[in-house]
Amino acid sequence: MPLNFTAIDFETANSSGASACSVGLVKVHDGRVVDKQWWYIKPPAGHDTFLEWNTRIHGIVAADVVGAASWAEQLPELVAFAGGDHLVAHNAGFDMGVIRAACEATQLETPAFTYLCSLQVARKTYNLDSYRLPVAAMAAGFEDFKHHDALADAEACAAIIVHAAKRHDAEDIPHLATIAGTRLGAIGPAKVDHAPMVLG
Repeated sequence: MPLNFTAIDFETANSSGASACSVGLVKVHDGRVVDKQWWYIKPPAGHDTFLEWNTRIHGIVAADVVGAASWAEQLPELVAFAGGDHLVAHNAGFDMGVIRAACEATQLETPAFTYLCSLQVARKTYNLDSYRLPVAAMAAGFEDFKHHDALADAEACAAIIVHAAKRHDAEDIPHLATIAGTRLGAIGPAKVDHAPMVLG
């Protein structure tokens, strides 16, 4: 199955989309996980206050990101890891908003990516009381992970997409988007081969 994508998840220090403090990335090729990465991010000045509410959710504090790469320093590595893949995220509007906001806060051009929201796919694939990541992941057979750990959440997101693609007999990410009744979104410079549409 030529199902190729990179699942991504961010945790943030506060309510600012620019305050990314960690990222998890999981690369899937031919429907199988082939690589995964995780690292801390030092949020840009003005967006670097760690709120107790956020820390209570993900457990990350300001001391954890001391010495971590800044958004500008780590962005090339993030882009290189994803390569030309479609990005996939659960509630993708949030994670794509982080990329846009953090790039804006650091005067960087937002990298061009197309993306699919696994939350929307899950809604068209499973009949659940809730489509929160832990519940949808359980439906996909991915259980007992540390929710709000960026890498674990990205792995859960990847599991949902792989399972949904098999269930729908989808050939690739664009095909899965069509079957799920949604479309690929896009961020960054407009691409002539993809219709930009923000999913949320």
